[in-house]
Order: sequence, then C-alpha cells, then structure tokens
Amino acid sequence: MPEKKRRRISKKTKIQLTVFLIVYVTIGIINVQYLPKSPSDILGNVANRWIVGTGPWYLRINPMTIIMSLVVLAVIIWFAISVHKEYSLIPTRKQAFAESLMDFVYDIVQSSIPDERFARSTFMIATTLFLYIVVSNLLGGVIPGISVDVTKTLAENGEIIRNVKFILFSDTWFAPTADLNTNLTYALMVLVISHYFGIKAKGFKAWLKSFIEPVPFLLPLNIIGELAKPISHSMRLFGNITGGGVLVLALSYFVKYMFLPPVLWGYFGIFSGLIQAFVFSTLTVAYISAQVG
Repeated sequence: MPEKKRRRISKKTKIQLTVFLIVYVTIGIINVQYLPKSPSDILGNVANRWIVGTGPWYLRINPMTIIMSLVVLAVIIWFAISVHKEYSLIPTRKQAFAESLMDFVYDIVQSSIPDERFARSTFMIATTLFLYIVVSNLLGGVIPGISVDVTKTLAENGEIIRNVKFILFSDTWFAPTADLNTNLTYALMVLVISHYFGIKAKGFKAWLKSFIEPVPFLLPLNIIGELAKPISHSMRLFGNITGGGVLVLALSYFVKYMFLPPVLWGYFGIFSGLIQAFVFSTLTVAYISAQVG
C-alpha cells in the first residue's frame, strides 16, 4: 500500500499565522502595560450601554447596535455577491459551503413544514436570521476590535451624562445580538409572521378556535404561552451572548489577554455562537410549523 502524502502547510498560510502571532503577542504586551490595575475598573462599566437620545425608550438608541448591524449586513451582502460572481456548475469551496448551508436549513424547513405555500417563505426567514446571528456572534465573540467603555456621571440638575471612550483591541467587536432590543425585535417578528401564516393556512375562525383548544378554560394559558414565546426566544440568545462576553472579558483580564482568550473566544464565538444561531432559527421554524400544521 502506498503511503499517504502528508498535507503540508502552504507558505502563504505560514506567513499569515506568523503575522497573526506577532500582532497578537504585541497587543498582549501592550495590554499588560496599560490595563487598569483593579478588575473593578474594567468590569465596573460592563453593563453600561452607549445610549443616544432622551425621553421615552422608543426615542433612545444604541449607536453600536446600528453600526454593527450595518457591518453584519455588509459582510453578508459581500459574501453573497462573491458567491454569485464565482457561480459555476463545478462549485468552488465558497459556493459549495453556501449550497451546503442552504440545503441544511431547507431540509429542516421541509421536514417541519411540508406545505410548499409556507415552506419557501419560512426557509428565507430562517436562513436570513441564521446568517445574521452567526455573523454577529462571530464578530462579537472571535475577532478583537473596537469596543466602547461607558461611564455614567450625575449632573447638578440630576441628568445622567454618559461618557463614551473607544478602546482598541481590548475586547471583541460589539455583537448586535448582545442587545436585547435586537433579539426581541426578531422574536416579535417571528411571532407575528407565524400567526399570519396560521390565519392563511387555517382561516381566521379556525385560528381563533385554536386558542380555546383542547378546552375553553385554557384560553388564558394559551394566550400567555404565545406571549411567552418571544420573551424566551429573545432572552435565550441575549443571555448566552452577553454572559459569554462578560465571562471572556473577566477571564481575559486576569491572564492579560495572552494565551487563554483565543480558546475562550473560539468557544463562545464559534461553537456557542453557531449553536445559538441554530437554536434561534430552528425555533423560528418550529413556531411557524405549529401554526400552519
């Protein structure tokens, strides 16, 4: 039997890996010199957000959520355009990856929603949410970038003033999924779409009747159960992403960002991030399936 040839790392890959290690170690040494001495200095403001606007909650926004959402959309659009330009009958690696991902999601949708009237729309919704959440989690859990440190001071008139400071490479990019407003918006969207599809599939009378099944006195519980769906749907993603980010930040401080963070960022950004995106999109399919079935 001929011996299998060992795969060798290309020269380009070696250069990229060397550059990454040099930059990474350099940043680690800089952080050792300039990081705050007390853990409370770096973790004390972790729950603060950069909020712009005053008045009711619907007039206040988090600029980082909007900025990073636009970045996520730009990454997805760029990837889609690059796959489209290189499209061929003999797929490239990028095209094969995209097709495999589409097939994977579509198989889940088709097995849950056999009715073709809703399968295609549900597939597009679930795939869009999956891609958005995956890219958000990867940016916010793997790639070091610009983070925002916000401190609050109280003015003489009682107004809360937020002091914003941008920090480079001391944390990962801000993930839009770490903002509960983002997750709750998508969860409410899924709730509305699922009931809209339910009305189209069953008819309005049959849809209303489903709230008093199997017995009428369960109506309050059925309503509460439907309202609880977007809460649990959004809080699950928010809790995992935010909790993972805080844990990585805390542990990274104690080891001065040197050796442990890549493992942690890899876990929370890649493994946990992919799992949470899969769970969110799968629940989307399940909620729609429950209404149209």
